[in-house]
Amino acid sequence: MTLARVDRRSRRSPASPGAPGLDDRKGVPALRRRQSRRNLLTALAFVAPLVAYLAAFYVYPLYRNLDLSLRDYTVRSFVAGDAPFTGWDNFRTVLDDPTFGPAMRHTMIFTFVSIVFQYAAGLALAVFFNRHFRLAPTLRALFLIPWLLPLIVSASTWSWMLNSESGVVNYALHLGGIAPVDWLTSPSWALTSVIIANIWIGIPFNLVILYSGLQNIPGELYEAASLDGASAWQQFRRITFPLLRPVSAITLLLGLVYTLKVFDLIWIMTKGGPGDSSSTLATWSYQLGFGTLLPKFGPGATVGNILILIALVFGLLYIRVQRRQEA
Repeated sequence: MTLARVDRRSRRSPASPGAPGLDDRKGVPALRRRQSRRNLLTALAFVAPLVAYLAAFYVYPLYRNLDLSLRDYTVRSFVAGDAPFTGWDNFRTVLDDPTFGPAMRHTMIFTFVSIVFQYAAGLALAVFFNRHFRLAPTLRALFLIPWLLPLIVSASTWSWMLNSESGVVNYALHLGGIAPVDWLTSPSWALTSVIIANIWIGIPFNLVILYSGLQNIPGELYEAASLDGASAWQQFRRITFPLLRPVSAITLLLGLVYTLKVFDLIWIMTKGGPGDSSSTLATWSYQLGFGTLLPKFGPGATVGNILILIALVFGLLYIRVQRRQEA
């Protein structure tokens, strides 16, 4: 037998027990599939609690709110669950209501003025505390007090301070020779009063977020700018503000969403009054749904959906701006 024949027979013979055979090669894909399936089940197990939380506390309430706005709910039908479907009638009712215009205008003024002053004051304080002096940590902690207090405590405190007869603010005005102001009972000052209180409450949030953003700006940039003769204002305009833009965007967006839904502060201080002088969409929605003996669940939910829609529009605008900046 020649050497060539022996070599051909050895190739045809089955593999030895120690070498990987055909069955082993077939088992590798199956093993990988089982491992992938196990990894998928593990991932789903970790995600399941989050999905359940979102479904229970976000998806279902949003669905119920939308359902309320599309049906004619009364107290009886709300309990029985047999409210007739009315389509967009509740939306037409809300838009035709004479309260809608003032409430929308007050909401925009309240939100815009609060965000502008909260951001400006928070940015100024963040830049100030970024200088690293001895009392900076202590003062930062003191500025966080308005943010840590329960909102009902803050609103009650401002109601006492702005009281027309016994408030400390009018007492200070009296010492300065200025006539007292009916902060909470005058239609001309009620909205201004709740805006001032909301600005005071929101400044610490802006301070914390913007100060964290400042910590990520390299100090070498400021040193190089100082060597080039740049003033403090030029450093802020050319370095701080541009590099802080992504953090500023998310700060403004979160502030917008939070301010749009502010209810308890206004309700405790003025209840949306006197009249409708300080009413917003949030307070009006509560008044429609719970503020009368004959609640209007459908219109109240409709006003809530309008607020959600406004917040969604600004959120989508923010995402679009971010994508343009990253492109």
